[in-house]
Amino acid sequence: MPEIAPMKYISTRGDGTHPPISFAQALVAGLGRDGGLFVPEGGYPRLTQAELTELAELPYGEVAVRIMARFTAPDFTPTELRPIIDEAYATFTPPKANSAIIPITQIDHRIFLAELFHGPTLAFKDLPMQPLARLFSSVLATNKQEAVILAATSGDTGSAALAAFAGLPNIKVFVLYPEGRISPIQEKQMTAIAAKHANCLAVSVTADFDACQALVKQLFADLPFRDAVKLAAVNSINWGRIIAQIPYYFSLALACGGLTHPVSFAVPTGNFGNIFAGFIAWRMGAPIRRLVCASNRNDILTRFFTSLVMERRAVEPSLSPSMDIQVASNFERLLFELLGRDAGAVRRYMAEFAEGGRFAISRHDLGEEIDLFTAACFDDKATLAEVARVAEATGVVLDPHSAIGIAAARAVCDDDGDDGDNKGAVIALATAHPAKFPEAVDQAIGQRPALPPSTAGIVAGKGRKLSCEATAAAVKALIKQNI
Repeated sequence: MPEIAPMKYISTRGDGTHPPISFAQALVAGLGRDGGLFVPEGGYPRLTQAELTELAELPYGEVAVRIMARFTAPDFTPTELRPIIDEAYATFTPPKANSAIIPITQIDHRIFLAELFHGPTLAFKDLPMQPLARLFSSVLATNKQEAVILAATSGDTGSAALAAFAGLPNIKVFVLYPEGRISPIQEKQMTAIAAKHANCLAVSVTADFDACQALVKQLFADLPFRDAVKLAAVNSINWGRIIAQIPYYFSLALACGGLTHPVSFAVPTGNFGNIFAGFIAWRMGAPIRRLVCASNRNDILTRFFTSLVMERRAVEPSLSPSMDIQVASNFERLLFELLGRDAGAVRRYMAEFAEGGRFAISRHDLGEEIDLFTAACFDDKATLAEVARVAEATGVVLDPHSAIGIAAARAVCDDDGDDGDNKGAVIALATAHPAKFPEAVDQAIGQRPALPPSTAGIVAGKGRKLSCEATAAAVKALIKQNI
């Protein structure tokens, strides 16, 4: 691969007072001290056609090394990344011997399903979280540092984070989750890991996910507390999470004929990190035609892409709880890019949203790149209908989030009309194993999917959780008591 230039990072809200930082610094910090999110200082490297052709012949692990190395230099070279990636993805258990880390199933003549969930917690979050934990641990060891990780979860991030960081030295992990608003298996995964590993704590909060996420941001904005306990973030606001998701857009697009006909991706979307990784892949030259933002009844993103008005409403519980979000943190990164990297404009829009729960923006200000995105939303009834339709037609059983992805892919094909066959494959990202949401699947097809043996053993054990009021003071006290 070509020589890789060093990469520095800036904040989406930066005013020029803080100098750019390295990948290792951005990784451990997680969130800018000004409340912004880290992005590459000079934009995104673009791959040549020859490099794309070469990537198409490589196994997934090597694709991940070659893409991620462009963002980690000089802190992690390709040679240093390879054992990290190999070890991370050795934790995956594909459904068939010798099958790919990300199996692909053809649903119909144009729609493909990419199963991202064959990691240790049966969710796509394992794909970025497993390498992230190893990168994080390496940086801390090199710098002789300790860290307290604080994360909020709408279901899958929490178990993926606890599984990835369990037992690692010099790291304590606190995961806030909304009581009663995640699936029982998601909660059991977290509390079972916490029962076995002293450095892992699952914390139940009587609030919705947006409130949990707001608490995390409040504590990161409290700079004296943040510095005192060495607070770090591993939600998808962490840049290390984003760069570990970019590779599968390249790999899947190339595997599904992208070099001949650019493909589209239908992405079940909550905090916007997954689909933003797709945007970066497109910026880097991945053969992507369209990114479809697929939402449930919590449709703030669908409404934005339709009207260019971002307006927060109350979070409504659904059968797809990982998407029960009205404040998608990673959207700030997209806003930064579409506004021509104008950090001042981002600060104004985010302040307006924080104060009034709403902002409107003109298409002229966003530019033509907004046309890469389209959006669709589906309520619980439509979600169950899609699970039933796919099971009957193909025998494939979907979890509710993945069903929303397939429904969105189907909408793209319908929009393309008669000439759709000439517009490339549509790849729906399957984000969770159906057994994580057995009640919803049972409603749809009268069948409760079984957990894989490895996970069944985990959730059968004892659990440990803490409870906390939904206030910054309460979370701070809990953290101090447990470190």
